[in-house]
Amino acid sequence: MGARIEHTATFDHPIHEVFSALTAEDVLRARLAEVGGDDATLLTHAISGNEVTYRMRQCLRADTVPRTVRELLRGDLEVHREHTWRLPAADDSSVRGSARATVAGVPGEVTAVSELTARGDATGTSCVLRLTGEATVRIPLVGGRFERMIVEHLDTLLDKEDRFTESYLARHAC
Repeated sequence: MGARIEHTATFDHPIHEVFSALTAEDVLRARLAEVGGDDATLLTHAISGNEVTYRMRQCLRADTVPRTVRELLRGDLEVHREHTWRLPAADDSSVRGSARATVAGVPGEVTAVSELTARGDATGTSCVLRLTGEATVRIPLVGGRFERMIVEHLDTLLDKEDRFTESYLARHAC
């Protein structure tokens, strides 16, 4: 059984503006440049049918992870993230997405679902982003410790991404 992930952020902007800030290619590149860490790269971004998908790579420096992890995995950790969001219709008051992340050389993954929900109706002036998921690492004896480390790093990263998104919206919202 993995470590549970629960994250919530509130944005004082309408759902369509927040969705755009979370999924637009130029905003994703700017977010990665500001808070993505070493060698953060947007690998792909595509809109197909009613979905937007993107993949990115981020790295965690070895000196930022617990010693137990450093002893098992030599060098920096390369994290691959994949996101899929359903495009919202004009009258949508919520939008759902899914995410998956893996770390090169680690037998495990992070899986999550996201929901962006307008407060009130779709034209409301604020919305809430909820992410729930699980980090699972299949390494005997230390997997649980590694899972907890992933959840802590992920929570910190998501907080930074939320602050970037709020700041971006404050500068660019309609």
